[in-house]
Amino acid sequence: MSTRAMALIHDDRLFPADPVMRNIARRVYQEVRDLPLISPHGHTQAGWFASNRPFPDPAKLLVQPDHYIYRMLYSQGVSLADLEIGAEELKDPRRVWRIFAENYYLFRGTPTRLWLDYAFHELFGLEERLSAATADLYFDVISERLLTPEFRPRALYERFHIELLATTDSPLDSLSEHQAIRDSGWKSRIIPTFRPDPVVDPDFAGFEKNLAKLGEITAENSSSWDGYLRALASTRARFKALGCTATDHGHPTAQTANLSHADAVELFGTVLEGRADAHQKELFRAQMLTEMARMSVEDGLVMQIHPGSFRNHNQKLYERYGRDIGADMPIAIDYVRALHPLLALYGNEKNFTLILFTLDETTYSRELAPLAGHYPCLRLGPPWWFNDSPEGMLRFREQVTETAGFYNTVGFNDDTRAFLSIPARHDVARRIDCVWLARLVAEHRLDEDEAVEVARDLAYNLVRKAYKL
Repeated sequence: MSTRAMALIHDDRLFPADPVMRNIARRVYQEVRDLPLISPHGHTQAGWFASNRPFPDPAKLLVQPDHYIYRMLYSQGVSLADLEIGAEELKDPRRVWRIFAENYYLFRGTPTRLWLDYAFHELFGLEERLSAATADLYFDVISERLLTPEFRPRALYERFHIELLATTDSPLDSLSEHQAIRDSGWKSRIIPTFRPDPVVDPDFAGFEKNLAKLGEITAENSSSWDGYLRALASTRARFKALGCTATDHGHPTAQTANLSHADAVELFGTVLEGRADAHQKELFRAQMLTEMARMSVEDGLVMQIHPGSFRNHNQKLYERYGRDIGADMPIAIDYVRALHPLLALYGNEKNFTLILFTLDETTYSRELAPLAGHYPCLRLGPPWWFNDSPEGMLRFREQVTETAGFYNTVGFNDDTRAFLSIPARHDVARRIDCVWLARLVAEHRLDEDEAVEVARDLAYNLVRKAYKL
């Protein structure tokens, strides 16, 4: 590796400066670095693999879908209009790329820099750091490579050694692209994940129209409580027929409820008529988490909850560009009291797995680890979103392991829209887990053979088990 390449991506990146721990981390990492990648939760598009068309230009591929990138750029005064965010086709992709390159220094010290440098070096062979001076070199090299067969979506899936990739899909999605992948005969495993937010969250844009469409798709009366629940159950079955093993719920909080049938019918009517206040909307979402748990007990789908985000905090950007524009903010969350109604009903069920995520790190040792360290149904998802940095991953291990251990967690998932970042994200997670394990070995809390076994479980085995893969 050349001097320039070493400056871009170092073999010992993220490993401890202490030589004893570094050598242990190196040895453990060698045992897991080449294990297959399993991505059980993410936001890549099935259509990429269904059509297998070449990816577009570098700006469209790397800048536009990645809110980690344009969130940082926007914070420093870069206009989203200049980045052509939201455009179906970029008018001037080279100009967008140059803006990104000129501001690449903003990502120093961030996980985004780690992910991007990995992709630039490992996929495209680039050795000079991205900057205004190298912007056109990067754009031309990446553009040229993207036109080759080796950089088609299916070829990259195989090159990345991906064993499974899960998308995240609305219950209103036909899943035709997933069906097309299956019908093509391509030997891969790309599965949908059931994300019912558009039809269970009264604050979701177009909620009433979404319910009507759900009824049309399922031939159920989605304007009645019982018909609505049947429509959701049948949609879950449709997803499951195409390989789905999990649901995902992006509620503002983890609040759950256990209403009587009569009270649920009344609340549903209030929501459907658009008369619900903020408290009633939250109660409805809470009841729907419990209903989803009941359905998971019945159909075996793993349930994931991703709460704790104040969505669309920047109202002006939301009105101009819509959802998922990099303006979501973490908020404090209660899990112990909030989940009690659900866990009182289903917490001891053997056929139920509930994976909890958080943006509130203060809950790791106080709430999440004790909950997962007791209830058989509970598992802890990896550090998520704002916390999936090297430092965030270490904080997670430090605060969770003492109470929940390793085996009440579910390994790693990348949760990304940026397909080319998947190998880099997994590599960072594997390295950081090896760093944590090296510390335990150096402190004589684990033997090295145990550390290797745990590293393999964290990288591969736990995720397969937790998501029933």
